[in-house]
Amino acid sequence: MGDADKRLYQRLYERAIVIDMHNDMPTKVLDDGYDPDVRHAPGVGRDVGHTDLPRLVESGITAVFLVAWVDAVYTHHTPDGSFARASAAVDAVHRFVARHPDRLLGATTADDVRRAKASGRIAVFLAVEGGHAIEGSVDCLRAFYERGVRYLTLTWNNGNAWAGSSIGIEGTRTEGLTAFGREVIGEMNRLGMLVDVSHASDATVADVLATSTAPVIASHSSARALADHPRNLTDAQLRAIADAGGVINVNFYSRFIDPVYRAAVDAGATELPVTPLSVLIDHIDHVATVAGLEHVGLGSDFDGMSALPEGVPDVTGLPRIADALLARGYAERDVEGILGGNMLRLLDRVLTIPSRRPM
Repeated sequence: MGDADKRLYQRLYERAIVIDMHNDMPTKVLDDGYDPDVRHAPGVGRDVGHTDLPRLVESGITAVFLVAWVDAVYTHHTPDGSFARASAAVDAVHRFVARHPDRLLGATTADDVRRAKASGRIAVFLAVEGGHAIEGSVDCLRAFYERGVRYLTLTWNNGNAWAGSSIGIEGTRTEGLTAFGREVIGEMNRLGMLVDVSHASDATVADVLATSTAPVIASHSSARALADHPRNLTDAQLRAIADAGGVINVNFYSRFIDPVYRAAVDAGATELPVTPLSVLIDHIDHVATVAGLEHVGLGSDFDGMSALPEGVPDVTGLPRIADALLARGYAERDVEGILGGNMLRLLDRVLTIPSRRPM
C-alpha cells in the first residue's frame, strides 16, 4: 500500500512522535517471568499481556516510559525492600534494551526521542512509581537518576512519610508534602527529573504546584468530572497543572474512566461491560478543553490494569486513538500534539536543565 492509499489517520500516526508516558511491563517481567522479547496474546495473566517487543514495533510508537512500580508490600520488609525492588526493575529494562540495539534506544532526553524516530527505533525511558522507593533518601533519588530514571511518581496508592496518596491504603498518609517532600521536589528540579502527581492526594498536588520550579506531569490520570474516582484529577487541578506548563497524560484503565464499568465491578458483576473507545476519547477531549490542547498526552497504564477500552487491546491499538480524535474534528496538528508532541516539548524543557550544577 502506497502513502496515497493510506487513510489519513495512518499517515498522521506514522509521521507523529508517539509517546506513552506509563507502561508497567517491568512488573510482569519480575513477577511472572514474562519474556518481553517474544509476542504474546493480549490479556491479563502470566502468559499474556499488553506489551512486548514485536507489538511495540508493530504499534509504531516512538517512545515509551517503562515503569518500575513498587508495591506497598515492600515497605513492610525489614530492612525496607522498596529501593531494591525498583532497582531490579530498572536492571530488567536495561537488559531488555541492551538485547535489541537495532530496535530499542535507551533514552534520557528529548533528543533521544528524535534520534529514535529518525533511525526507526523506539526510545525507552525509565520511571519509578512510588516515592517510598527512595526510602526517605535524596541519595537514593540521585542513584535512580544516574541509572536513567527520568520521572518519579511521588506516591502509589500508599502514602509515604513525605507525600500523601489519593487512596491512602493501610492507613497511610493522605496529607500534603512535608519539609522533606519539598526538598525532594527541589532536588528533582535541580537534576532535571519530571515530577509526577498521578496517585497523589489533592493536598499533595497543591503543595507540589506551589513548590516545583519546573512544570509537572500526571503520567497516567484522567478527568474526575467524567469519572468520580480519587485517582482522577479535578478541573481545577487540570487547569493548575496546565497553568504551570505541565501535561496531563490520560489513563486508559476502564475502572478509572468508565463509571458504568466501575459500578459493575463494585456490584460484583460476573459479566463486566466493555468500555467503548469513545469513553477514553471523552477524557482526552475533556482534558484538552479544560487544560488546553497543548497540555494533554497519553499515559496508557498498559500491563498495570485489567480492562481496556474496545479497540485498544494492547499497544498495537494506539493508532485507533488518532483515528478517533480526527473523527471528533481535531486538527491534525492537535492530534500530533496529543499523541506525543506536547510531551516532547515538556521533555525538552525539563530533562535538560541549563542551571544543573554538580553536587
